[in-house]
Amino acid sequence: MDRNRWIAVGLISLGIIMLFGRWFGFFTIVALLLVFAGVLQIRHGHVKKGYILLGVGAVLLLLEHLMLIIGISLISLGIFYGKSKRAHTTTKYIQKQNFMSNFDWDRAPWVMRSLSVWHVLGEADVDLSLALPEERQTVLMFHGMLGDIDLMIPDYYGVEIEASILFGSIHMDDRKETGILNRVRYKSPNYETSEYKVKFIVSYLGGDLNIRMT
Repeated sequence: MDRNRWIAVGLISLGIIMLFGRWFGFFTIVALLLVFAGVLQIRHGHVKKGYILLGVGAVLLLLEHLMLIIGISLISLGIFYGKSKRAHTTTKYIQKQNFMSNFDWDRAPWVMRSLSVWHVLGEADVDLSLALPEERQTVLMFHGMLGDIDLMIPDYYGVEIEASILFGSIHMDDRKETGILNRVRYKSPNYETSEYKVKFIVSYLGGDLNIRMT
């Protein structure tokens, strides 16, 4: 982590403590440590164990700070509605809001439609080599609290990616962003000339994004 990022993390941490210091009791600290441990486990490839720790930490936070969690969720959902409307240039897209979502689009051919989805907990395995696109340009947006997203992208698609994960990791081939304030913006060299274009917008408070170019 470079110097500027450490400064940013320090300032954000100080601001959070100043704003929410009165809520930081024993159970809150334990819950945050469990969430942090879960993120580390996911980053090191222990996804199942990581999500168990994240889940336990989230439950403790929920029990200790129910109204705060609800408030953060409502803010996240409000941001989702605003971003979803801006992301799609037409009204022909699917919009979903769920507590938990799971997309297994890596096992059989699937129909690819523009989609915006918000969830508290989400998992998506997306293999574009199995996709059957309905449009020349498709937007797939994943937004929420905690998520685990795997993208497999063949080279014949023109792809644009906008991703941000506050706590967790983003892996893109040899590039790796871990820890806090992870962001990736990418557009494939063949984007303008490709017959089919796909834009991914991924935004989570915590989670893991793995992007593989095939």
